[in-house]
Amino acid sequence: MILLDNSDAFIERRKVPEHPRLSLIDHIYVERGDINDWNELHALHYKAEVLGIGPRFYRCMLGDQLIGVGVMTVPRMTLAGRNELFTHLKPNANGRDNRLINRHRAIWINHHTCTNSRLVLDTMYRGVGIAYRMQNIMMRMTGVDFVEFQSSMSRFNPFAQKAGVVFAPPKRTSNYEAGLKWFRRWFNCIPADFVAVYQELNEMNEFERAKCIEEMRTFYYKHSSMEKNGDNRLRGRTRVDSLKVAKLIKNTQQLVFAFPLYGVYFNPDKGRTDLPERIPISAFDHHRLDEPLDLEVLKTLTEKL
Repeated sequence: MILLDNSDAFIERRKVPEHPRLSLIDHIYVERGDINDWNELHALHYKAEVLGIGPRFYRCMLGDQLIGVGVMTVPRMTLAGRNELFTHLKPNANGRDNRLINRHRAIWINHHTCTNSRLVLDTMYRGVGIAYRMQNIMMRMTGVDFVEFQSSMSRFNPFAQKAGVVFAPPKRTSNYEAGLKWFRRWFNCIPADFVAVYQELNEMNEFERAKCIEEMRTFYYKHSSMEKNGDNRLRGRTRVDSLKVAKLIKNTQQLVFAFPLYGVYFNPDKGRTDLPERIPISAFDHHRLDEPLDLEVLKTLTEKL
């Protein structure tokens, strides 16, 4: 439809394709990366400060240009979502666990799964279908039986679902009621609003502020399992007492109000050692989510890179 046609301008409204596809997708691929790739793009991620244990890096490339980075890490030994979906992995399910069982459970989990920790794309390439294609390909490349997700963002952005991740029904944290009661005792503002909580805390008199911060540390340590696991279990409250106030507020809000979804991608390419080092993200369009990658198809797609 022509909207305007004169000596100054020509404006035409063209019909949007029913299934639009970015032409550059045929020239984008995923391969193993390193910490330098993450350092180049990590500032674009909303959780840029800390990486999990044992990171494995995957990078998304357009020719020689780095446009995305993904990070997989060692899985946590205990997860509420995992306990619900994989009841046979739930610790002490029948009250018969011992040190040997716990040790072999940890060995099995480390060998058969990993955790999706981070994925970040250059802002120039967002919103065109690259993220979920990259996510799917790098999960396949891990070779593990299944990849675990814990993501609050997936409640708002369904890219992980498009990549094949199946999520358990969302549920509030076990600390929600106790945390809400604690915040209401000390603050009049919306307790999930970091800026408002921080401002109200700073407006308290010196004695009240010190008392509030001390009780916040006590509440956070009491209810945070993370502060009592791994290396933290040997530190007591030392780490919590050293947290800056802003970090303490964020951690406490995360503990109380986070609604992380637990999800799993069952890898159809588990255990494979014959996958090429570079896999075009266009392979996503040629395979079902539960279908192993076809080497002949990959070879054909790689020739187009």
